[in-house]
Amino acid sequence: MSPGPAPAPADPTVLHPMPGQPRVVQLKPLVTSELIEVGAYSYYDDPEHATEFETRNVLYHYGPERLVIGKFCALATGVRFIMNGSNHRMDGPSTFPFPTLGGSWTDHFDLLTGLPNRGDTVIGNDVWIGYEAVIMPGVRIGHGAIISARSVVVSDVPDYGIVGGNPARLIRTRYEEADIARLLAVAWWDWPAEHLTRHIRTVMSGTVAELEAAAPED
Repeated sequence: MSPGPAPAPADPTVLHPMPGQPRVVQLKPLVTSELIEVGAYSYYDDPEHATEFETRNVLYHYGPERLVIGKFCALATGVRFIMNGSNHRMDGPSTFPFPTLGGSWTDHFDLLTGLPNRGDTVIGNDVWIGYEAVIMPGVRIGHGAIISARSVVVSDVPDYGIVGGNPARLIRTRYEEADIARLLAVAWWDWPAEHLTRHIRTVMSGTVAELEAAAPED
């Protein structure tokens, strides 16, 4: 008997991957901005405004800094990315951005240039960001991290870290340091989709050793 066809992986180009659930959108086929980069299979869940992610969830994005979201990230309803365009001057008596309101005040637009810029906001692969979490400008979140609901993330999050609170603080890491290094070396999110499909159960519930054993040969 000849073997049957190989199991087909999920399609990363489908906007709504869950039949009957328009609240879930894969971000890669949705995003159009050149300043936002999203990896395959990362999704956003919102019962009312899922397809408005770029305008409702990425705020003050006037450039040139970028928002980079890795593969296999799960973003819950109301997650917000605050970009560097939200900055105001703080070195004078007033923080009010007068030139933005027009008229002759625009003659002083130079007062709004050269504000501190923390650079790109970068979210690693396999990151779970909880309900209404806020990610501040220039933050880098490591692979495999978990951001608790309604956290305000003001500083970098380590690989496989779990953070929560306002400001968010490290609660614990999901694995010991040595195992985190092993997981990063395996980098299952970079496996070919067909190979990953055969090992979904190991990726979701296996041990680090089992994941290493399942890795594709070079």
